Amino acid sequence: MRSEPSRAQRWATVSNPLRDPLDRRLTRIAGPSSLVLFGVTGDLARKKLLPAMYDLAGRGLLPPGFSLVGFGRREWSDAEFAEYVRAAVEAGARTPFNETVWQQFSGGLRFIAGAFDDDAAYERLVEVLTELESSRGTRANTAFYLSIPPSWFEEVCRQLAEVGLAEDSGDRDAAWRRVVIEKPFGHDLDSARELNKVIERVFPPESVFRIDHYLGKETVQNILAFRFANRIFEPLWSAEHVDHVQITMAEDIGIGGRASYYDGVGAARDVIQNHLLQLLALTAMEEPLSFDADHLRAEKEKILAAVEVPSDPREIEAASARGQYTSGWQGGEQVTGFLDEEGFNPASTTETYAALKVGIRTRRWQGVPFYLRAGKRLGRRVTEIAVVFKRPPHLLFPVRPGEEFGQNVVVIRVQPDEGVTLRFASKVPGTQSEVRDVTMDFGYGHAFTEDSPEAYERLILDVLLGEPPLFPRQAEVELSWRIVDPFVKHWESMPGQPEPYDPGSWGPPSAHDLLIRDGRQWRRP
Repeated sequence: MRSEPSRAQRWATVSNPLRDPLDRRLTRIAGPSSLVLFGVTGDLARKKLLPAMYDLAGRGLLPPGFSLVGFGRREWSDAEFAEYVRAAVEAGARTPFNETVWQQFSGGLRFIAGAFDDDAAYERLVEVLTELESSRGTRANTAFYLSIPPSWFEEVCRQLAEVGLAEDSGDRDAAWRRVVIEKPFGHDLDSARELNKVIERVFPPESVFRIDHYLGKETVQNILAFRFANRIFEPLWSAEHVDHVQITMAEDIGIGGRASYYDGVGAARDVIQNHLLQLLALTAMEEPLSFDADHLRAEKEKILAAVEVPSDPREIEAASARGQYTSGWQGGEQVTGFLDEEGFNPASTTETYAALKVGIRTRRWQGVPFYLRAGKRLGRRVTEIAVVFKRPPHLLFPVRPGEEFGQNVVVIRVQPDEGVTLRFASKVPGTQSEVRDVTMDFGYGHAFTEDSPEAYERLILDVLLGEPPLFPRQAEVELSWRIVDPFVKHWESMPGQPEPYDPGSWGPPSAHDLLIRDGRQWRRP
């Protein structure tokens, strides 16, 4: 006899399609809930989080009584906070502004004025959440989004515990409490462990959602579909056929106004430790038993645990490169060098470009190098995974003098032109047996009529639904730091500054030497 569905199940009309393939055509709708946003006046909230919540409401994926509580230092009334949110939504929402949607959404907006260590502000927060439970039907379900510097995590968590807002009985029919934390998850392995202790002193592990917004991107999730829903690629996805893999995240901008954050962090900590190692794990992992959170995370963690990291300083030097962009011309305009950016120490040794070479100690990938690179002020903005296959052992077709015949490549483009490209050889029309590289291209914008949702839409909805597959757990964070730490610590021990490179180029000469030593070269996206 089938049991009656729980309240949470009745509201979440669909489980995550990664968890239950039978439901993948259905819509997931969050249940009664509120979200408390700490750091609501920051750039991330204004540009990404507030528009994403409005877009979710516009798509009918939030309950009618969903409520948003902003927490910040501004002395705002609820009405002034609503004006701020509306301006952010009109400037950044993906969907057209709709007055009816806004009226429903704005009815749940509240603001708490206070510092993160203000005891009285948390007492007012309790009162507001109690009022929303009564007036908006939130049923006391609450997510706390900490869009604040990690140095404040401990204080905010302690304050929430003091007023009883962090309690979660674990009963799925009782009110739930969840905490969302943004990267960086520490600045090295030791600090990541300490940060986790701070969070889990208050919230149990299953209530902690670590957001890496890259995992919310449709094209990142499509890596799993590309690999495991298509039989034609999986037999080739191994050391027997793959020569090497390149994972690139290039930006054509500088650090802008992020000097206070970026100095002392650098490209390896900012991008490689999280975004690029996530892409590596999804590219190299074995097929999970299911897309349930535990199974998916377990396979990713196995790959990260199998990544081979050099320990000898000479090996680290040979397997890495770092650089800083200089002043120069880019795109027809004069740009400022990294050390001349406002707010920077002119003697800073922070890298704006980092490249690493690692191996994976598994039967599938033994002997296949994975090259990771990330940098600012590069040739163009692009994030991609390029799986480069081995050359044919014997080439029957003639090649023009001086022209090197290419290799088969599968390129998964994460941004900005989301899609997949396959490069292969084809005969040139004519009487001679000449062969040339050609490409077949799949673009999301051409193949699907609807726009892909923003990453934060997917991730915020998953938090409210309690769907964890796209959120790394602590073991994954620690394994990522285990890979990056030896490189960063080696660089920090070296005298002098990173190698300079011109804006608009593809990095310092040492980065190109990293592949040339192996008889390879970087792709030009």
